[in-house]
Amino acid sequence: MLTAEILARIQFAFTVSFHIIFPAFSIGLASFLAVLNVLWLRTKDETYLKLFNHWKKIFAVAFGMGVVSGIVMSYQFGTNWAVFSDRAGPVVGPLMAYEVLTAFFLEAGFLGIMLFGRKRVGDGLHMLATAMVAIGTLISATWILAVNSWMHTPAGFSMGENGQFLPEDWWAIIFNPSFPYRLVHMVLAAYLTTALVVAGTAGYHLLRDRTNPATRRMFSMATGMILVVAPIQILAGDMHGLNTLEHQPVKVMAMEGHFESHPEGAPLILFGLPDQEAQEMRWSVEIPKLSSLILKHSLNAPLDGLDGVPRDEQPPVAIVFWSFRVMVTLGMLMLGLGLWSLWARFRGRLYDWKALHRAALAMGPAGFVAVLAGWITTEVGRQPWTVYGHLRTADSLSPLDASAVGTSLVAFIVVYFFVFGAGTFYLLRMMSMTPGTERMGLRDGPIRTAGITPGLHEDPRERSD
Repeated sequence: MLTAEILARIQFAFTVSFHIIFPAFSIGLASFLAVLNVLWLRTKDETYLKLFNHWKKIFAVAFGMGVVSGIVMSYQFGTNWAVFSDRAGPVVGPLMAYEVLTAFFLEAGFLGIMLFGRKRVGDGLHMLATAMVAIGTLISATWILAVNSWMHTPAGFSMGENGQFLPEDWWAIIFNPSFPYRLVHMVLAAYLTTALVVAGTAGYHLLRDRTNPATRRMFSMATGMILVVAPIQILAGDMHGLNTLEHQPVKVMAMEGHFESHPEGAPLILFGLPDQEAQEMRWSVEIPKLSSLILKHSLNAPLDGLDGVPRDEQPPVAIVFWSFRVMVTLGMLMLGLGLWSLWARFRGRLYDWKALHRAALAMGPAGFVAVLAGWITTEVGRQPWTVYGHLRTADSLSPLDASAVGTSLVAFIVVYFFVFGAGTFYLLRMMSMTPGTERMGLRDGPIRTAGITPGLHEDPRERSD
């Protein structure tokens, strides 16, 4: 039965899934633009300028879609999760406000200069604006991850008589035990996501024309980034997993599919069908004792299972088990793509190996899927808690009828698929255009705005970038 709680969780999962893909893209793309701008200023190579002008317009659309989807998502704290907002508000509220005051204002303040201001403010200030936008995206991720990490590993608070979480130590709240691992893991995921999109776009263009210098440069930079970041991300993910084992062991039990405790070494379950009702893994494919080696660096190290956890404190195992495997599998494929591109460089075939270009194109969306799979693993694995160990999800809900939540959920689905479907189609259309295309469907500046409208004797073409 779809209760108000389940529908509210589905609604938040739906809106956050739409939202997270845009920041995951814009964080990496903002840094990519900053690098391109630095290389252009240092070398005066027109190829870098073409790539900058190409991707800045794509960034503008993605950034706007991220802002809109984020605003919609934040309203649900008041509409669907009023009890959580009331009780956790003294901690969560200021952190969310800091994100707006420090990060969003920084991004918004310099975005226009980055997009339209090169010939109006000069190269130096334009580079500063580009850097500020990139830094702003990272600051935004820092505050949001601080909030989310605190909900997973709460620290630095006391409980008020009215049940509110009262801040006692802001350093402990922000730098809670899981925050550094989550921040590094998410930022690296954003860089990988962007690199895969850029590599996939370049692969698409290389299949059509292998001679374009901008396309070749784009493919080289993106595959190089994948080669460097993918193994670092795997290492960061392993460290994050060990931190999760320490602070949220039940989540790791679900990720590993361990319904039973293993006192003398736990197997790594590659595949299987979790049966939570029967509390067993059916038709599993296992490697003996490898899970203990990975998680505790000893073949015979004991690992607890869900048999020692009350049923009402277990997360939905099947979702966590499979989403984790999707994320890990895609991570391995990303590493494989990076190594393949390295081999192609050594053989001098980076720009004419069509199978590699097709693989890059196919892997273009993989970063988004991996981010969503990781987010599902993290959030579903936290259940049944909103603030882990202190506030249950069932106790965080607003007093709403299921019909009201269901109606708004249907409305969200319809509107999102029309609005963001159109936006995504437009992004793909711009990516399909060759770098250096003069018009990509966007004007190079506002149609008419006070202070920048061309004068009577001024050539409007001198205003463009």
